[in-house]
Amino acid sequence: MAKTITVRLVGKEVKRADFFAVPCFERTPPDTSNLPPRVARAARSAAVRRGFTGRPGQTSHTRGAAPDAPTVVLFGMGKARLYGRSGLHKYLNRAVAEAARGGFRTPVVRLPDHEASYGTDSAESAVRRLALSRYRFDEFRKPGRHPVGFRQVRIAVAAEAEEAFRAVSTRAQITAEGVATTRDLANTPPNEAYPEAMAERAVQIAKARGIQATIMGPKEMERKGMGGILAVGRGSRKGPRMVTLEWGDGKERISLVGKGVTFDTGGISIKPSPAMDEMKFDKSGACTVMGIASAAAALDLPYRFRAYLPFAENMPDGDAYRPGDIVRCYNDKTVEILNTDAEGRMLLADALALAFEDGADCIIDYATLTGACVVALGSSGAGLFSFDDGLAAQLLAAAEGAGENLWRLPLWREFREEMKGAHADLRNTGSRWGGASTAAAFLSYFVGRRGWAHLDIAGPAYVGRGDKGTFGATGYGVALTIAWLHNRAL
Repeated sequence: MAKTITVRLVGKEVKRADFFAVPCFERTPPDTSNLPPRVARAARSAAVRRGFTGRPGQTSHTRGAAPDAPTVVLFGMGKARLYGRSGLHKYLNRAVAEAARGGFRTPVVRLPDHEASYGTDSAESAVRRLALSRYRFDEFRKPGRHPVGFRQVRIAVAAEAEEAFRAVSTRAQITAEGVATTRDLANTPPNEAYPEAMAERAVQIAKARGIQATIMGPKEMERKGMGGILAVGRGSRKGPRMVTLEWGDGKERISLVGKGVTFDTGGISIKPSPAMDEMKFDKSGACTVMGIASAAAALDLPYRFRAYLPFAENMPDGDAYRPGDIVRCYNDKTVEILNTDAEGRMLLADALALAFEDGADCIIDYATLTGACVVALGSSGAGLFSFDDGLAAQLLAAAEGAGENLWRLPLWREFREEMKGAHADLRNTGSRWGGASTAAAFLSYFVGRRGWAHLDIAGPAYVGRGDKGTFGATGYGVALTIAWLHNRAL
């Protein structure tokens, strides 16, 4: 089943539509330009019904007398001066949900005639959100439990916004497909998404997009000295894998690295049992990179890409790595293990060192790395760490345009000093304080100081069972990265 729906831009010529969503700001007549005349009349009629003022959450329904007349639903938007990007997204969600509840097959959504709906950033965000509006992870449900519903949503916009929507529609649709890919992979349960299986999924995605893929197993990783990945995966019967993806022929070399812990018990430093099932999402960094790779290859972005995907399962077996062990990583640095639950950075250490050795101009890594970052920023945004002010500014601007929250956190010298080991070059965890920054400082020992950024996506990568919203992966990071790559190429 397709995980995204097609979004098309239409004008007054739209035909065979059975549902129209029309926005209406508080105490303001609805804008009905670019709507068929009978739909415009119905919207104006709905707006003057008793009790409807356009307050947030209000709706007013109407349907013409003719047998083929569509249902027109007016949605209250609140005060226009308070309206912004978040208001647009809420409206799109409401409109699509209303169309789905009513069993309509050919819905049309009129976007608000407001500056928040103009511009390429708003247009890309709106198309992407609509494309993902019917996403479900239902691979493990009985077939036919949910109705298929519509496969396409058409949008009508004010004349001032048409050019922006035409400019971004293809990129937004492909980005949405990348987000859906990331969600599917991250949502897949650990009995189906162990390291070997995830490596095979990566190869399938690569073949579909013309990407070259190579897989390293435990023996080859041992020959290469990837002690970090091997240590984390040692306690599992499912051996670790290291996947490398290569595509593109541009001049600039971009490397993407994603943490792929397919399930994290914490190892011997075992986690508490509540919400441990959510640790299937500890592979979200690698899943994000796979979604980015799929979208970037489809868009033929002008770079030479390499992606590094280390996969391991962190289990407390009799052969699992222990607190007190000293592990030698790919760049020959040794690491004193103080906590086996600080495992993601051990995977990333080897992968980042390999990416740096391969000569990337820019390295971005993605990881559900620390609970400390969630404590600092909550679940709605990710932490950004980089020594490179120019790169950090680019990523922050791209995140702002894509509508994904990103906040820069410090990488002070004190954090790097704290990560030096007593009996080895480094230790794999610091004190209780500044945990997101000490984790990033640890990673910095495996890359150069220029052209590297670390995104701690532990908060926004998924919605937990106890959080507001639909449980499951969000696909965070795909949109902001595609935006960054697009902007960087201009």
